Amino acid sequence: MKLQDFVLAKAIVPELAGTERDGVIRDLVTALVEAGAAPAGLKEDLIKMIVDREKKGSTGFGKGVAVPHVKHAKIKKIAAAIGVSQKGIDFNALDKAPVYSVVLLLSPQDKPDEHLQAMEIVFSNLQKDTFRRFLRQATTVKEVQELLQEADSQQLQA
Repeated sequence: MKLQDFVLAKAIVPELAGTERDGVIRDLVTALVEAGAAPAGLKEDLIKMIVDREKKGSTGFGKGVAVPHVKHAKIKKIAAAIGVSQKGIDFNALDKAPVYSVVLLLSPQDKPDEHLQAMEIVFSNLQKDTFRRFLRQATTVKEVQELLQEADSQQLQA
């Protein structure tokens, strides 16, 4: 599995407008719904589930990135949105620093192994300084897609 297998081009938001966690989650879930990753009627439920999960413990794991995620029975195929913020988002991250890159993952409830595999791929790339730096600097969908392509082909080193 590669990033390009589940990050939807139509759900890449290179210039997030919001600076608040819940608004950014809403924007990324909306992008995924509009890209066909989830039924429109599920949008509010997904947003609530992700925000509730964030209240229990932030998915902002530090270094300017957050990976909110949810599993739902009505999600048929794993899908992710990527959002980039130039201003920074208060995500209540573990290191208390603002978040600049958000990868929001939707997974089918009945495919936990696939969910874990996707999370592993996301985290392994976000651990790389080069990947995080280029993602934060991306200002277009095309730049994000090119970064994903490079990461998938292992051209980006730590």
